[in-house]
Amino acid sequence: MLQADGMTQPLALVLYEKLLPGSQLVNRLQDLNYRVQVISDPANLVTSAEHIKPMIVLADLAAMPSDVCAALTHLKANPTTNHLPVIAFCAEHTGTDLQVQAQAAGATLVVSDTALLNHLPQCLDQALQIE
Repeated sequence: MLQADGMTQPLALVLYEKLLPGSQLVNRLQDLNYRVQVISDPANLVTSAEHIKPMIVLADLAAMPSDVCAALTHLKANPTTNHLPVIAFCAEHTGTDLQVQAQAAGATLVVSDTALLNHLPQCLDQALQIE
């Protein structure tokens, strides 16, 4: 039986700047027994991932899309973090260009923030499947 301590709870690294849906996502992850580390600056993504060793990274593309995509590219280029699955999310009305950029940067899954919040367990399962 798993204990609810820091060693058995998976850790998610969440990059977001906008309060919504960021804080909602953090709450949903905690409801699913994830420990959550939040960062707001894409420049800190790789260093944070190396340091805290998350199971998964979730990144909001809305704040600074080019910076977030660049950070994802660096994450995937780094030998110590390139294995990490990444769920990138953005508002429904955001164009497909941003989704294509995120996929090119190495995102495992790119979804709307609404879909992510409504289907978080399924999105996590999909992103965490062994490739």
